[in-house]
Amino acid sequence: MAKSKKRYSPALRKKAADIAVILEELYPETPIPLEHGDTYTLLLAVLLSAQCTDVRVNKVTPHLFAKADNPFDMMKLDVKAIEAIIRPCGLSPRKSAAISDLSKILVEKHGGEVPQDWEALEALPGVGHKTASVVMSQGFGVPAFPVDTHIHRLAWRWGLSDGKSVENTERDLKALFPEESWNKLHLQIIFFGREYCPARGHNVLECPICSKYGRKILFKNG
Repeated sequence: MAKSKKRYSPALRKKAADIAVILEELYPETPIPLEHGDTYTLLLAVLLSAQCTDVRVNKVTPHLFAKADNPFDMMKLDVKAIEAIIRPCGLSPRKSAAISDLSKILVEKHGGEVPQDWEALEALPGVGHKTASVVMSQGFGVPAFPVDTHIHRLAWRWGLSDGKSVENTERDLKALFPEESWNKLHLQIIFFGREYCPARGHNVLECPICSKYGRKILFKNG
């Protein structure tokens, strides 16, 4: 993603810095929510997490990885066998086909290794920019700011982005926060959203960030 040419006011930058302080105080440690053993199993866990909770993914992946935890073994499994295991995660026909196909590609084109390359990752079946961002940041330590629907929603609530698209949100968050903080900050926002800022049943006045920095519309609707 190209560097943003948008101008950000000093007040907005100060707000972002203040929010970062709150998140750091609440979540100084940020364990990766999806259980995995290497970049390959992380890639599959992230793929499975689409429209599924991390908790459910973590219940399913041990069964899948017991059958195959590397692309060489995975490509040998029948797609229907993969589908049966991952069915609780939803979208199982599409996800099982993607897992099988990307495993074959990793073996045939990348020596069985997950490539540390944006273009190669995003070319894999079932792997979009968000999934690639998670793998690059959490698997390889490359600065990235994965934006899912939850981060997209919170960035709008806090007035850090306009909410028009996840692409806009990623651009704005990357511009407002130091690059060295992106990988940790993205997890901190996820943890915060789950504990204090849910999509439903959100109490604006009790939210440590929305109560101070939330859009006025939140208070009107609350």
